[in-house]
Amino acid sequence: MPENTYLRGSIDQTELGFVEREATPRLLMKLGLLLYLAGLSLSNTVSIFEIFGVERARSTVHNWAHEADLQPEAGRCPDHDAVDETVIRLNDEQYWLYAAVDPETNELSYTKLEPTKTKVLAHSFLTGLSEKHDVSDAVFLVDGSRSLQDACQRHSFDFRYETHGNRNAVERVLREIKRRTTCFSNCFSNAEAETTDDWLSSFSFAWNQLI
Repeated sequence: MPENTYLRGSIDQTELGFVEREATPRLLMKLGLLLYLAGLSLSNTVSIFEIFGVERARSTVHNWAHEADLQPEAGRCPDHDAVDETVIRLNDEQYWLYAAVDPETNELSYTKLEPTKTKVLAHSFLTGLSEKHDVSDAVFLVDGSRSLQDACQRHSFDFRYETHGNRNAVERVLREIKRRTTCFSNCFSNAEAETTDDWLSSFSFAWNQLI
């Protein structure tokens, strides 16, 4: 969890479509979700509930994170987007995480989990990013990844090779995702890639509230 973080805006602005079926007080439920996604363990999250006289199982909080379907805000028009791909491990399997970060705000714009790394998947990642945000005039900051450079060219996106500077934003965020993904895998054995992809979207939402 980044240092000196704070919740931007009101926690009550978090929309949970399934909350009517849950007996937990609405505000406490939303607070618990954000704390868990920000880095608090499931055990410590349910301990927070106990302070307020509410008992919940760790599996309940886990289920909330996936039922909530939290997504980063769409419709951004960034001047720059730092994009990267990195290996993460889920149980004993290896996956490739594609991520885009706005280097001016450090907010996660978009993530996609794939079973391998190819030019086709990199192109698909940028297609998903462009459908979610207006990146037609953005400059993409890319490292030596041939697949991402090729995808930028195929999309006719302006891109710049950069290994430091503004591109450090995506490196910092990916380090935190990898740390949390390790915790995720350890907490939920035999987790499916689709479940992890949902968790990454929820994590992105929480990250953007905390930076």
